[in-house]
Amino acid sequence: MGVVAFGEAGLERRSNVRIVPAVPLASMVAAAVLGALLAVAGLPLGVYERLACAALQAGCPATAPPAGSLPRATRLTAVQVALSGSYAGLGDSYSSGEGVYAPAEPGGNAGDPGGEPAGEGAARCHRAQGSYVPLVAGAHRFGGGAGFWACSGATTGQLLRGQYGQRPQVARVDPSTSLVTVTIGGNDAGFARVLTACIVKLPWSSACVDQDGEVARRVAGLRESLLGVLRELRVRAPRARIVVLGYPRPFPAGPADRVDNLSPEDQLWLNGVTRRLNDVMREAALGLDRAVAAFGGPGSVEFVDAYDAFDGHEAGTARPYLNRLIVHVKELRVDSRSFHPTGEGYRRLAELVDRQIVTGPGRPMNNLVLTRP
Repeated sequence: MGVVAFGEAGLERRSNVRIVPAVPLASMVAAAVLGALLAVAGLPLGVYERLACAALQAGCPATAPPAGSLPRATRLTAVQVALSGSYAGLGDSYSSGEGVYAPAEPGGNAGDPGGEPAGEGAARCHRAQGSYVPLVAGAHRFGGGAGFWACSGATTGQLLRGQYGQRPQVARVDPSTSLVTVTIGGNDAGFARVLTACIVKLPWSSACVDQDGEVARRVAGLRESLLGVLRELRVRAPRARIVVLGYPRPFPAGPADRVDNLSPEDQLWLNGVTRRLNDVMREAALGLDRAVAAFGGPGSVEFVDAYDAFDGHEAGTARPYLNRLIVHVKELRVDSRSFHPTGEGYRRLAELVDRQIVTGPGRPMNNLVLTRP
């Protein structure tokens, strides 16, 4: 049987019995005296605890978080996600600003707002400060700045491979990118060639609408190539909001007069091609976003429908947001600004993008910020 020892230091069991610390005798006496005094004094609530804490270092409130507390996760809003990093404006002539491009414009040939020198390739991209991209960049404070990479004539393939000897547009996107805007697909569908064929035909010819079968085939094939671009952007900037901006309807919804040798029937058909093109863009963007949301991934892929954006201001109206056919008679050359947005048109597109930045994808963002305790 183990030996039991008593003393002021406490009660101990030696040998095979564990040691049980005892309350020091001095503390027990002090506590008893303090308790008796407090009971007689009848002090208000809360004073007992403070005196006990001061005298005995017992019952003191905790002033620090418990050991092992986990970081707190805060979900960012759509606006916070968009502005948290850098902005990359990508796309074709509708993004580059072809409709307001002027070779003599200051900065019109600039290749890179971040400092990369302009060259022949950058000059051929026809980037204009009147495009919606610089307007969006100037309307918000992006944490990582903004880059303008859209290039006139770009196809989905050229966004991935490069154009005019320049780096691919997708290569301008990295994990620090928080917002991407892109308008792409019109050149894959051959819209410029289709429109030209419609304009140069004989007035009574059906050559315009006769292109329907070939155009439908090209538009249908756009879905996979567009998905390829969007997936690549997601890989390079997995936390970014990717905003796909559609194309505006070029002619009135109910045309009554000819416009640049285009009959009302031709105009309706071209409007329909634009609608089909936008539908494919919408399907690709929102389909990918559903997959992102289903797996709880950060970022988003969003579609902005610009089809009716120029309603009442289409080509042929009194105050168009779209250039009509511009021909240089002496050179027998069609100006590339033809059937591209005017300055007012680009401001209208910027409004749509600005609104989308605020409203977001219509679902909660899964971008989280961890705050340590």
